[in-house]
Amino acid sequence: MNRVTLIAQKFTLGIVATACCFVISGCIYGVPITSKATRKVDARLLGNWTSKDGKDKMKVVKLDDSDYIVSCNGDLYRAYHSDVADTSFVSVQKLESDKPQYAYWTWKLSDDGTLILRIVNDKVIPDDTKDSASVRKLLKKNLQNPALLEDGMQMTKDK
Repeated sequence: MNRVTLIAQKFTLGIVATACCFVISGCIYGVPITSKATRKVDARLLGNWTSKDGKDKMKVVKLDDSDYIVSCNGDLYRAYHSDVADTSFVSVQKLESDKPQYAYWTWKLSDDGTLILRIVNDKVIPDDTKDSASVRKLLKKNLQNPALLEDGMQMTKDK
């Protein structure tokens, strides 16, 4: 294997790892949407997931009745449902961090079993929002705003 091919493979692996972590972490907030889960773990979300293009992988396991542990490329996250106005949001906390770091996603599981994850746009919900009540208020206010969510990632459950 020549040097150029080796460098290209390492570069591609780095892009895949970065993309997966971006999906998991998204924009970084200092507070969760809600301080605790708004509902129990959904068993349909548990398992190993792969992006449609096969490059990104995510493992979701149940921690307790209302919390998940999510693994992506060696990074660990705690996630729980933080539903707002009948919209399925998730507060995702990076576990290996000196200070609280959260990302906000929405998720939808389609009839064919495809999981669609979308990240909340920090231009609509600023990442310097100081408390969970303000986050929820902004989310409710912007639920109909097409700019609230960034493009999503589609994942399928591994068999």
